[in-house]
Amino acid sequence: MSPPVFLADGAALERAAVVLDGPEGRHAAAVRRLRAGERVDLTDGAGLLAECVVTGAGKVSLTLEVLARHREPPPAPRLVVVQALPKGDRGELAVETMTEVGVDEIVPWSAARCVTQWKAERGAKALARWRSTAREAGKQARRARLPEVADLASTKAVAARIAGAAGAVVLHEEAAEPLSAVAPPTAGDLVVVVGPEGGIAPEELEAFADAGGRAVRLGPTVLRTSTAGVAAASVLLAATGRW
Repeated sequence: MSPPVFLADGAALERAAVVLDGPEGRHAAAVRRLRAGERVDLTDGAGLLAECVVTGAGKVSLTLEVLARHREPPPAPRLVVVQALPKGDRGELAVETMTEVGVDEIVPWSAARCVTQWKAERGAKALARWRSTAREAGKQARRARLPEVADLASTKAVAARIAGAAGAVVLHEEAAEPLSAVAPPTAGDLVVVVGPEGGIAPEELEAFADAGGRAVRLGPTVLRTSTAGVAAASVLLAATGRW
Protein backbone atom coordinates (compact mmCIF):
# COMPACT_ATOMS: atom_id res chain seq x y z
CA MET A 1 0.00 0.00 0.00
CA SER A 2 1.34 3.43 -0.90
CA PRO A 3 2.10 5.79 2.02
CA PRO A 4 -0.37 8.48 3.07
CA VAL A 5 0.04 11.98 1.66
CA PHE A 6 -0.10 15.23 3.62
CA LEU A 7 0.27 18.84 2.56
CA ALA A 8 3.24 20.93 3.64
CA ASP A 9 4.89 24.21 2.70
CA GLY A 10 7.19 23.92 -0.31
CA ALA A 11 10.08 25.65 1.44
CA ALA A 12 9.90 23.16 4.32
CA LEU A 13 10.16 20.25 1.90
CA GLU A 14 13.60 21.45 0.82
CA ARG A 15 15.01 20.72 4.28
CA ALA A 16 16.51 17.43 5.48
CA ALA A 17 14.02 17.27 8.35
CA VAL A 18 10.42 18.50 8.40
CA VAL A 19 8.03 19.19 11.27
CA LEU A 20 4.44 18.52 10.20
CA ASP A 21 2.14 20.46 12.50
CA GLY A 22 -1.12 22.41 12.25
CA PRO A 23 -4.23 20.63 10.93
CA GLU A 24 -2.17 18.24 8.76
CA GLY A 25 0.10 17.28 11.65
CA ARG A 26 -2.85 16.83 13.99
CA HIS A 27 -4.55 14.52 11.49
CA ALA A 28 -1.36 12.51 10.93
CA ALA A 29 -0.52 12.13 14.63
CA ALA A 30 -3.91 12.00 16.35
CA VAL A 31 -6.20 10.51 13.70
CA ARG A 32 -3.89 8.34 11.60
CA ARG A 33 -1.69 7.65 14.66
CA LEU A 34 1.48 7.44 12.61
CA ARG A 35 4.57 6.44 14.54
CA ALA A 36 8.36 6.43 14.15
CA GLY A 37 9.57 4.29 11.27
CA GLU A 38 6.44 4.64 9.16
CA ARG A 39 6.58 6.08 5.64
CA VAL A 40 4.81 9.34 4.73
CA ASP A 41 4.78 11.45 1.58
CA LEU A 42 4.56 15.24 1.81
CA THR A 43 3.60 17.52 -1.07
CA ASP A 44 3.20 21.22 -1.61
CA GLY A 45 0.33 20.50 -4.03
CA ALA A 46 2.24 22.20 -6.86
CA GLY A 47 4.31 19.26 -8.08
CA LEU A 48 6.93 18.81 -5.35
CA LEU A 49 6.69 15.52 -3.43
CA ALA A 50 9.02 14.45 -0.62
CA GLU A 51 9.32 10.82 0.43
CA CYS A 52 9.73 10.82 4.19
CA VAL A 53 9.99 8.55 7.22
CA VAL A 54 8.60 9.47 10.63
CA THR A 55 11.37 10.00 13.19
CA GLY A 56 9.21 11.31 16.03
CA ALA A 57 5.51 11.57 16.87
CA GLY A 58 3.90 14.02 19.25
CA LYS A 59 0.26 14.42 20.18
CA VAL A 60 -0.47 16.82 17.30
CA SER A 61 2.66 16.81 15.15
CA LEU A 62 5.25 14.62 13.44
CA THR A 63 8.96 15.00 12.82
CA LEU A 64 10.08 13.47 9.54
CA GLU A 65 13.31 12.81 7.67
CA VAL A 66 13.25 13.48 3.93
CA LEU A 67 14.53 10.45 2.00
CA ALA A 68 14.00 11.68 -1.57
CA ARG A 69 12.32 14.44 -3.55
CA HIS A 70 10.46 14.33 -6.85
CA ARG A 71 9.20 17.20 -8.99
CA GLU A 72 6.25 16.38 -11.21
CA PRO A 73 6.31 18.46 -14.41
CA PRO A 74 3.26 20.52 -15.38
CA PRO A 75 0.65 18.45 -17.24
CA ALA A 76 0.43 18.62 -21.03
CA PRO A 77 -2.21 19.22 -22.09
CA ARG A 78 -3.85 20.70 -19.03
CA LEU A 79 -7.37 19.31 -18.58
CA VAL A 80 -9.99 21.86 -17.49
CA VAL A 81 -13.58 20.77 -16.78
CA VAL A 82 -16.31 23.41 -16.67
CA GLN A 83 -18.95 21.87 -14.40
CA ALA A 84 -22.50 23.23 -14.32
CA LEU A 85 -23.78 23.43 -10.75
CA PRO A 86 -25.54 20.17 -9.75
CA LYS A 87 -28.20 19.82 -7.08
CA GLY A 88 -27.42 18.90 -3.48
CA ASP A 89 -24.11 17.23 -2.72
CA ARG A 90 -23.60 16.00 -6.28
CA GLY A 91 -21.23 18.90 -6.86
CA GLU A 92 -18.81 17.55 -4.27
CA LEU A 93 -19.18 14.07 -5.83
CA ALA A 94 -18.21 15.48 -9.24
CA VAL A 95 -15.22 17.33 -7.79
CA GLU A 96 -14.06 14.26 -5.85
CA THR A 97 -14.15 11.84 -8.79
CA MET A 98 -12.64 14.30 -11.28
CA THR A 99 -9.82 14.99 -8.85
CA GLU A 100 -9.19 11.27 -8.45
CA VAL A 101 -8.79 10.67 -12.20
CA GLY A 102 -6.49 13.66 -12.72
CA VAL A 103 -8.44 16.75 -13.84
CA ASP A 104 -6.22 19.83 -13.45
CA GLU A 105 -8.82 22.56 -12.99
CA ILE A 106 -12.53 22.53 -12.20
CA VAL A 107 -14.61 25.59 -13.08
CA PRO A 108 -18.06 25.86 -11.44
CA TRP A 109 -20.50 27.27 -13.98
CA SER A 110 -23.81 29.00 -13.34
CA ALA A 111 -25.67 27.75 -16.43
CA ALA A 112 -29.08 29.07 -17.42
CA ARG A 113 -30.84 25.79 -16.56
CA CYS A 114 -29.09 25.15 -13.25
CA VAL A 115 -31.59 24.60 -10.45
CA THR A 116 -28.90 25.37 -7.90
CA GLN A 117 -27.60 28.93 -7.79
CA TRP A 118 -24.65 30.18 -5.76
CA LYS A 119 -25.44 33.58 -4.30
CA ALA A 120 -23.72 35.66 -1.62
CA GLU A 121 -22.78 33.70 1.52
CA ARG A 122 -24.28 30.45 0.24
CA GLY A 123 -22.08 30.62 -2.84
CA ALA A 124 -18.94 31.29 -0.82
CA LYS A 125 -19.64 28.29 1.42
CA ALA A 126 -20.35 26.02 -1.56
CA LEU A 127 -17.13 27.08 -3.28
CA ALA A 128 -15.19 26.43 -0.07
CA ARG A 129 -16.68 22.91 0.09
CA TRP A 130 -15.64 22.22 -3.52
CA ARG A 131 -12.09 23.37 -2.76
CA SER A 132 -11.90 21.33 0.43
CA THR A 133 -13.20 18.28 -1.43
CA ALA A 134 -10.57 18.71 -4.16
CA ARG A 135 -7.81 19.04 -1.58
CA GLU A 136 -8.82 15.91 0.36
CA ALA A 137 -9.48 13.86 -2.78
CA GLY A 138 -6.10 14.90 -4.17
CA LYS A 139 -4.37 13.62 -1.04
CA GLN A 140 -6.36 10.38 -1.15
CA ALA A 141 -5.37 9.91 -4.80
CA ARG A 142 -1.68 10.54 -3.93
CA ARG A 143 -1.47 13.53 -6.25
CA ALA A 144 1.58 15.77 -6.15
CA ARG A 145 -0.33 18.45 -8.07
CA LEU A 146 -3.72 19.31 -6.62
CA PRO A 147 -6.41 20.62 -8.96
CA GLU A 148 -7.42 24.24 -8.91
CA VAL A 149 -11.08 25.03 -8.25
CA ALA A 150 -11.78 28.37 -9.92
CA ASP A 151 -14.28 31.03 -8.92
CA LEU A 152 -17.85 30.69 -10.17
CA ALA A 153 -17.99 31.45 -13.90
CA SER A 154 -20.72 32.98 -16.02
CA THR A 155 -21.52 31.74 -19.52
CA LYS A 156 -19.59 34.70 -20.94
CA ALA A 157 -16.54 33.74 -18.87
CA VAL A 158 -16.79 30.11 -20.01
CA ALA A 159 -16.92 31.25 -23.65
CA ALA A 160 -13.77 33.31 -23.04
CA ARG A 161 -12.01 30.24 -21.64
CA ILE A 162 -13.00 28.25 -24.70
CA ALA A 163 -11.70 30.96 -27.01
CA GLY A 164 -8.34 30.99 -25.26
CA ALA A 165 -7.92 27.21 -25.04
CA ALA A 166 -5.85 24.93 -27.26
CA GLY A 167 -8.94 22.77 -27.67
CA ALA A 168 -12.49 22.71 -26.31
CA VAL A 169 -15.44 20.31 -26.39
CA VAL A 170 -19.00 20.73 -25.19
CA LEU A 171 -20.81 17.56 -24.11
CA HIS A 172 -24.23 17.35 -25.74
CA GLU A 173 -26.49 14.33 -26.14
CA GLU A 174 -27.69 15.40 -29.61
CA ALA A 175 -24.23 15.96 -31.08
CA ALA A 176 -23.28 13.80 -34.06
CA GLU A 177 -19.54 13.60 -33.36
CA PRO A 178 -18.38 11.22 -30.59
CA LEU A 179 -15.87 12.42 -28.00
CA SER A 180 -13.64 9.44 -28.85
CA ALA A 181 -13.08 10.92 -32.33
CA VAL A 182 -11.57 14.13 -30.97
CA ALA A 183 -7.79 14.48 -31.39
CA PRO A 184 -6.67 16.37 -28.26
CA PRO A 185 -3.93 19.04 -28.34
CA THR A 186 -0.48 18.15 -27.04
CA ALA A 187 -0.09 21.33 -24.97
CA GLY A 188 -2.13 24.18 -23.54
CA ASP A 189 -5.60 23.95 -22.01
CA LEU A 190 -8.11 21.34 -23.12
CA VAL A 191 -11.53 22.53 -21.93
CA VAL A 192 -14.53 20.22 -21.42
CA VAL A 193 -17.94 21.77 -20.76
CA VAL A 194 -20.47 19.72 -18.77
CA GLY A 195 -24.02 21.07 -18.76
CA PRO A 196 -26.70 20.91 -16.05
CA GLU A 197 -29.38 18.22 -15.66
CA GLY A 198 -31.77 20.30 -17.77
CA GLY A 199 -29.27 20.52 -20.61
CA ILE A 200 -27.31 23.38 -22.12
CA ALA A 201 -29.57 26.16 -23.42
CA PRO A 202 -29.50 26.92 -27.19
CA GLU A 203 -28.04 30.38 -26.65
CA GLU A 204 -25.25 28.88 -24.54
CA LEU A 205 -24.48 26.28 -27.21
CA GLU A 206 -24.32 29.05 -29.79
CA ALA A 207 -21.98 31.17 -27.66
CA PHE A 208 -19.66 28.22 -27.08
CA ALA A 209 -19.67 27.25 -30.77
CA ASP A 210 -18.82 30.84 -31.76
CA ALA A 211 -15.89 30.70 -29.33
CA GLY A 212 -14.57 27.47 -30.89
CA GLY A 213 -16.18 24.78 -28.75
CA ARG A 214 -17.04 21.52 -30.57
CA ALA A 215 -20.28 19.79 -29.54
CA VAL A 216 -19.59 16.09 -28.95
CA ARG A 217 -21.52 13.07 -27.75
CA LEU A 218 -20.04 11.23 -24.80
CA GLY A 219 -21.70 7.86 -25.39
CA PRO A 220 -24.95 5.99 -26.09
CA THR A 221 -26.41 6.70 -22.64
CA VAL A 222 -27.32 9.94 -20.90
CA LEU A 223 -25.22 10.51 -17.77
CA ARG A 224 -25.95 12.66 -14.76
CA THR A 225 -24.07 15.95 -14.76
CA SER A 226 -22.11 14.78 -11.72
CA THR A 227 -20.72 11.73 -13.57
CA ALA A 228 -20.36 13.05 -17.13
CA GLY A 229 -17.24 15.04 -16.30
CA VAL A 230 -15.27 12.12 -14.88
CA ALA A 231 -16.32 9.91 -17.82
CA ALA A 232 -15.21 12.51 -20.36
CA ALA A 233 -11.98 13.14 -18.47
CA SER A 234 -11.17 9.43 -18.56
CA VAL A 235 -11.61 9.29 -22.34
CA LEU A 236 -9.46 12.37 -22.91
CA LEU A 237 -6.73 11.44 -20.44
CA ALA A 238 -6.34 8.13 -22.28
CA ALA A 239 -6.32 9.90 -25.66
CA THR A 240 -3.60 12.33 -24.52
CA GLY A 241 -1.40 9.56 -23.20
CA ARG A 242 -1.56 10.87 -19.64
CA TRP A 243 -3.27 7.61 -18.69
